[in-house]
Amino acid sequence: MTDSSAADSWLTANRDYLFAALGVLRAHVRAAAEQQDPSLASVAQAQAALAQVATRLSSASALENLVSGLGLTEFERDVLVLAAGPDLVAQCAEELHAVTGSPRLSFGAAMSLLQQPHWSALTPQAPLRSWQLVHLSDPDSPTRSPMVIDETILHHLAGLTGTDPCLAALSKPMPAREHLPDTLQQAVRLVATHWAAHRLVLLEGPQPANVKDVAAAAADAAGLRLRIVAAADLPGDALERRRLVRRMQRETILAGCAWAVDVADMAPADVARVVRGLCDIPTPMVLLGAGDCAAWTGVASDVVPVTVPRLPLAERRDVLSRAAGAHDEAASAVAGAAGAFDLPLADVDAVAGDVAAGVPIWDACRLRARRSFAGLAAVLQPRAGWADLVLPAAQLTQLHALAAQVRHRATVLDEWGFAARTTRGLATTALFAGPSGTGKTLAAEVIATELDVDLVHVDLSQLVSKYIGETEKNLRRLFADADDGAVVLLFDEADTIFGKRTQVRDSHDRYANLEVGYLLQRLESFRGLAILTTNNRAALDPAFLRRLGLVVSFPYPDHAARLVLWRGAFPDRTPRHDIDPGQLAAVDVPGGGVASIARNAAYLAAADTEVVTADHIATAITWELAKSGRVPDDAG
Repeated sequence: MTDSSAADSWLTANRDYLFAALGVLRAHVRAAAEQQDPSLASVAQAQAALAQVATRLSSASALENLVSGLGLTEFERDVLVLAAGPDLVAQCAEELHAVTGSPRLSFGAAMSLLQQPHWSALTPQAPLRSWQLVHLSDPDSPTRSPMVIDETILHHLAGLTGTDPCLAALSKPMPAREHLPDTLQQAVRLVATHWAAHRLVLLEGPQPANVKDVAAAAADAAGLRLRIVAAADLPGDALERRRLVRRMQRETILAGCAWAVDVADMAPADVARVVRGLCDIPTPMVLLGAGDCAAWTGVASDVVPVTVPRLPLAERRDVLSRAAGAHDEAASAVAGAAGAFDLPLADVDAVAGDVAAGVPIWDACRLRARRSFAGLAAVLQPRAGWADLVLPAAQLTQLHALAAQVRHRATVLDEWGFAARTTRGLATTALFAGPSGTGKTLAAEVIATELDVDLVHVDLSQLVSKYIGETEKNLRRLFADADDGAVVLLFDEADTIFGKRTQVRDSHDRYANLEVGYLLQRLESFRGLAILTTNNRAALDPAFLRRLGLVVSFPYPDHAARLVLWRGAFPDRTPRHDIDPGQLAAVDVPGGGVASIARNAAYLAAADTEVVTADHIATAITWELAKSGRVPDDAG
């Protein structure tokens, strides 16, 4: 017999068993209507039919599974089946009406009609009501109120599978992966250990997608299916939340569900409120957090934190090798991508599809690592190259060395063992200091082009919030996105947050110091390249400067440098006439000013003669100098 035919056979037998069990109870009702002894032949005949149907079941019926799983007594079992009767057989409603005056069963009628009655079955704490198996039409009259069976329970008794509609609207399924790397498997085993001890687990980590994969794998190992609920969607009222959680527990028992409550966007104090309604429910459940477990310390003594770490280099290589599969990707290309990108497994799946479509693995990883940064930064795809930079040889040497550090980071830190010796001094950070327009941002773009990664441009003056705690929250979101991919993080105006320390005067000053400390901590643990810029190096705290890997000074260009800048100011395709770079180099502007003048002159030419001339450039120079309150005679 095939699996499909076996399932169909069980469904048929289960349906017949349910109707036979109802048949026994209907015989009791008819006997009561006729004022006969319930032990007469009609009842015995119905009981024999039930016993005969039971022999056809290949496994326990849905009714018996519910009774054992939810702890119903025989009387409560009979109440549940007879409460379902009017929905299963129309004639049952007529039979009940003939005896009780109502087409539906009440607790009072059940006490007189059914065997082994007990008053405790009526209480809200007993299974029928606490598990929400039946609902009272009039809760204020619990003995006389007609009972209606819960729709999900009715379908369950019929052998039909499906998530409780109330829970399906609030949750989404999370299927388990066939394979998890060893690092994630270790987290799965920890969750299983805590579940075995009936503990609520706070599962957190820097990559929320991998955290969810661990939760799904833990559920799968327990023979369950994971469903995820957003904490914000839980009822605010404590009683309603309790009722919902009870339905979740019921779904675990009847449908094999484990639960994950996503609290990643909630403050610890709000999480504590949610936890109070979850800790005493013995259901396999995790809270899905984000960031550092230390931030959740003290949320609740009954919550056990488990961290899902990032994958080490060897495992990143392994998962990317699996993604590359049989496609023509050299081992060196896979190793290079693994050293630069730290993608969650869900993104690796997308990389596999891209590679199968012919996309090189580096490009696929770069695409899938691209994040929105929640509006906190601009993601730029760099184009500038080394030929666009006009700097002294010493500064160019520093910039080339900076790019080399990033390129060989995995080799030095992971393969050669430097990361195993200490956690300090492992970041690749640099400060670009110099007057406005001297090429600091351009240099960052050139390095991003050299590394073939995105440039993520952050304005610290916009990132810093006047609201206490918001700056740290913004920084956490920024680095959470940046840590997955090989990006160059560019922070403008570093002096706005890393200026020389002043005396702490109030709570805002204390929080500001904490925010600076948090940013330094994240910069030092960031696995990409972080570049900070300043126009005022003297304003920076010396202690901050000592913690940076490299400081590059961008000098104001002299006449020789400006000559080089003007020679490359216009693209080759730009039509121009009678332009003397030597004469233009006498104009005292930095490289950014040269670029601005060239661009504005080109727009003037496009609207005029379509050829850039000295007159167009002269006008553009006047506009550029006016920005700083100067006139052409002041500029040489």
